[in-house]
Amino acid sequence: MTPLSPTRARQVFLLLTLTRWLPVGLIVTVTTLLPLERGLSVTEALTALSLTGLTVFLLELPTSGVADAIGRRPLLITAAVLQVAAAALFLTAQSFWAFALAAAVTGIFRALDSGPLEAWFVDTVHATEPGADVDRPLAAQSTMLGVSIAAGALVSGGLVWWHPVTAWSALTLPYALYTVLSVGHLVAVTLLVREVPRTADTPPSGGRGGARRALASARQAPRVVLDGLRLARDNRVLRWLLLVEVFWSLGMIVFETFQPIRLAELLGGTAAAGAVTGPVTAAGWAVFAGGAALTGLATPRLGVARTAILARVLNGLGAVWMGLALGPVGLIGAYLVTYSLHGACGPAYQALLHREAEARNRTTVLSMASMLSFAAYSVAAPLLGWTADLLSTQAAMVIAGGLSTLGAACFLPALRQERRRAAADRTPVPLAA
Repeated sequence: MTPLSPTRARQVFLLLTLTRWLPVGLIVTVTTLLPLERGLSVTEALTALSLTGLTVFLLELPTSGVADAIGRRPLLITAAVLQVAAAALFLTAQSFWAFALAAAVTGIFRALDSGPLEAWFVDTVHATEPGADVDRPLAAQSTMLGVSIAAGALVSGGLVWWHPVTAWSALTLPYALYTVLSVGHLVAVTLLVREVPRTADTPPSGGRGGARRALASARQAPRVVLDGLRLARDNRVLRWLLLVEVFWSLGMIVFETFQPIRLAELLGGTAAAGAVTGPVTAAGWAVFAGGAALTGLATPRLGVARTAILARVLNGLGAVWMGLALGPVGLIGAYLVTYSLHGACGPAYQALLHREAEARNRTTVLSMASMLSFAAYSVAAPLLGWTADLLSTQAAMVIAGGLSTLGAACFLPALRQERRRAAADRTPVPLAA
């Protein structure tokens, strides 16, 4: 089969990004509110939803080589099928265990979905233009992702406000539309993704050979984990940078999970919060991009490590501010500031991670950071939910935000190393005798 041209591959890449993330925008504002409306406590809701992160954590490395073993297209189709299943499960869930099952299936599809589309695009481009740079298409894809989620969030808020199907809860319609659009994504993947032909030295992706390679890849996962642990053990700077993820996740629970819960308390109901959260989330993605852009201006002046420290402290204090806000306007204002600082954290942190990685272990380093983030989120969310039920939502938010600021200390080894590098660069080289 002839591979797509680079131009056509780019069009398909961006279209599938749209069909993948627009549905997510519809539910990102109501995922926490729906279980609460259907009778779950905050602790139960966050415990059930945490299974998504835990499932991704368990499956991310075992599935990392499966796409290479059986091909990108089968994996993308499987993930799209599971997305439809997860959407239907969330739509019909009425109990803790039903929501837990929906969250676990979501974790499976996200683990399978992570990476294959981008890998397919790069492979397709390189099939006709070997070694071609793909930075601009990837930047365009990031823009499409943000726009898709923002648009979906706006539509979701409008649907909850409009509430045209009075036989359903106002929070149900976004999930119903999410299910329909997920089916559309499945159809688009099936029709548009054309697998790059295998080279002569690459074993065929299908049949028993592909299954054996997939199984072998899964069996190698424990060794990959051990290699990553050894890498972190031997690199003090990297070890502390990975620990940042624990504290960062605490802040994320505040401004991504508790924000709609607190807004529902202030507005007097989950439906009212769902209507407002849509446009607020869309604005959050806009300020997120602005925060990332500010990091690019700050790092040449402050240094990468100092910028990361400042962003981590301010992001955590923003989460505390959200917990202390007494009205919806104050909460939304604090959320937007905090989310912009969330965007500012990312580029500086990623740059520091890449300093400690090499070509041979770069993927492992990034996977370890991602896995630790998912694990920390999955463990902390139920504990903070229990804290909210025991004390108050505000107390849980303030505690998590305060602890999040401690992550700044984890950047100190990287800061000292950055200073040593700067001093070495300034040291004059002696002239040869």
